[in-house]
Amino acid sequence: MMIKTLPQVHIETFGCQMNESDSELVRSLLKQEGFSFTEDRERADVVLVNTCAIRENAHKKIYAHLSELKTVKKQRPLVVGVLGCMAQNLKSELAQKEPLIDVLAGPDSYRQLPSLLAAALESQEQGFSQKGFALDLSEYETYDGIMPDRVTGVNAWITVMRGCDNFCSFCVVPYTRGRERSRDPESILLEAREALARRFKQITLLGQNVNSYRYGEWDFAKLISAIADQPGIERVRFTSPHPKDFPPTLIEAIATHPKICKHVHLPLQSGSDRILDMMGRTYTGAEYLSLAERIRAIIPDVVLTTDIICGFCSESDEDFQATVRLVEQAQLDSAYIFKYSERKHTIAARKYADDVPDHLKGQRVAKLVEIQRAITGERNRRYIGKTMEILVEGDATRSSKQGMGKTDGNITVVWEKGTGHSEPGTLMTKHIFDASAATLYGK
Repeated sequence: MMIKTLPQVHIETFGCQMNESDSELVRSLLKQEGFSFTEDRERADVVLVNTCAIRENAHKKIYAHLSELKTVKKQRPLVVGVLGCMAQNLKSELAQKEPLIDVLAGPDSYRQLPSLLAAALESQEQGFSQKGFALDLSEYETYDGIMPDRVTGVNAWITVMRGCDNFCSFCVVPYTRGRERSRDPESILLEAREALARRFKQITLLGQNVNSYRYGEWDFAKLISAIADQPGIERVRFTSPHPKDFPPTLIEAIATHPKICKHVHLPLQSGSDRILDMMGRTYTGAEYLSLAERIRAIIPDVVLTTDIICGFCSESDEDFQATVRLVEQAQLDSAYIFKYSERKHTIAARKYADDVPDHLKGQRVAKLVEIQRAITGERNRRYIGKTMEILVEGDATRSSKQGMGKTDGNITVVWEKGTGHSEPGTLMTKHIFDASAATLYGK
């Protein structure tokens, strides 16, 4: 399919780190076929929206964004593509309700994007609209051999596996990203070396459940250690593991390798054993606490963070109080706390009623956030008076006169800029003199 002029593409990414990584793949695939990219939506011939399907708020944001694009499309020629998890999960709804969409492509179909967009652009030039959908899930696609087109920065995302076999009842990922498959470790190492050659100082390894990584004799502990051994790397992170199968070899690797960050994001979801069973999480609250204690015993300075869902189907006050008790007992460093939102095609949507009133979900989220904020503030105050190594990321959000970076444990540190060198990617030491529930303050 030939295009008369080089089309300008603008891509907008919603959702998780995996979507950020996928957008880098898409840029690479399209650039190989002659497309170019622009940060200015007004100059774009094609707008791609890379979507998330995890929570209702993400859906609302994306639908609002598509409404804006509908207005733009009435004013000038424009090809609109919707990519990612929402495209995969709501393909029929999007195709029917959003006639402005020219291309729908799921997470396993990005290799088809160049031809789909070329066809849409050519049909538009000829005065008619040709829709292109590519929404098949693959058992094999890992995008090995595609070097992501990364924007210069400090951190490089590297996806080490795609899909998920856990089928937690609330989660849509197995239906939007397919079954679990691991990438060739040599391909991952090649990608890591390319990122380091471009002066990225930190690599974050991504997977829906990195603990399940398997490729021949390689497990995740061996993989992350091999990445951490690469010359020029300063830090290696990963997300996310599952509490059901956290191997001792991975704990040992985190504890002993100086380049592997002492931070573990360990999703809890609920403190109620009844709710955990309904969620299909395959562990109890006591087993989660035991794992957290074991990790802390081997890695004393580890930072533990988590995800929690409030208001899952049939969650009672007693179930919620069980979550409160576990949060208070675990004393985790921070938590992302969300209201449950039913997702189409999930086990929970088929089996359980979403029967907790929305206002009650909100009250429970607010209460748990308050409790966790106090815990996080107290834990952060432990760092006051200590000198910590910081990887500089750039300017602070509130003021360009302040620098911002992260500790090894992924805690944000802010400081007043002085005469010292503080370019992004620089490792610096800061004396912590104050702390809040969100930030450490250094000098």
